[in-house]
Amino acid sequence: MSHKQRIINGPVLVLVCPTAIGKTELSFQIAEQLNCEIVSVDSMQVYRHMDIGTAKPSLEERHRVPHHLIDIVDPREQYDAARFVSDSLQAIDEIASRGRIPLLTGGTGLYLQALTDGSFVSISSNKEIRHTLFDRLQREGRERLYRELQAVDPVTGARIHINDTQRLIRALEIVYTTGTPWSEHLLNQPKSGIKFSKMLQLGLTTQRSIHDERIIQRTKLMLEQGLVQEVEKLRDMGYSRNLKSMQAIGYRHAHHYLDGHLDLAETRESL
Repeated sequence: MSHKQRIINGPVLVLVCPTAIGKTELSFQIAEQLNCEIVSVDSMQVYRHMDIGTAKPSLEERHRVPHHLIDIVDPREQYDAARFVSDSLQAIDEIASRGRIPLLTGGTGLYLQALTDGSFVSISSNKEIRHTLFDRLQREGRERLYRELQAVDPVTGARIHINDTQRLIRALEIVYTTGTPWSEHLLNQPKSGIKFSKMLQLGLTTQRSIHDERIIQRTKLMLEQGLVQEVEKLRDMGYSRNLKSMQAIGYRHAHHYLDGHLDLAETRESL
């Protein structure tokens, strides 16, 4: 039976929450008490060499609890929800075969949605349109593109945060490549047929003011840990700022700083 027509009968845990809310330590406690291995549900932690800006668990932490879907692709590669579904199912099978429980945790909700109900759109990237949109992002700013998305695809515009320029660009790319909004593609997407008979999803939340302060502290810590130096190293390794992986929050801002478009204070403020 293919993964498009299968039922997963073993227990699967899911821990979802916004970034910087304290998920990491809780996930370790759950994993250690319930004999789990962690499956990362994060669209950026899959990339090698990109550690600080993705808040990737350290080698020591990964030794403490086995992790999956971290450092599995080169920053030049395209990674999407369809590939995540395939990779995560393989990881779930491997973990279950060892008599352990898969614990899925991470902040990429679209990936989790793709796995649990098949809601993902497999549309090839249009490099010409993507490059044009990135050029416009630099010249016109994300506010202009965000208003444009709200006009052509208000459902997706309501779902995507204005600072998430990676998905903002992708949403506009889909509209201008196919003539159909991303939200309609999701609505019409055939379901994968994957069923989890014993999945428990846990969600964490906190007050908005507390969460905002934690994000500020995480941003400050990332810069102190050497985010700019990490991006410098990636550039020296030949990874272009135009790569999809390099457009993520943090990396994009560090490129602006290195190119002289922002000073350090402005970089910190823009993150």
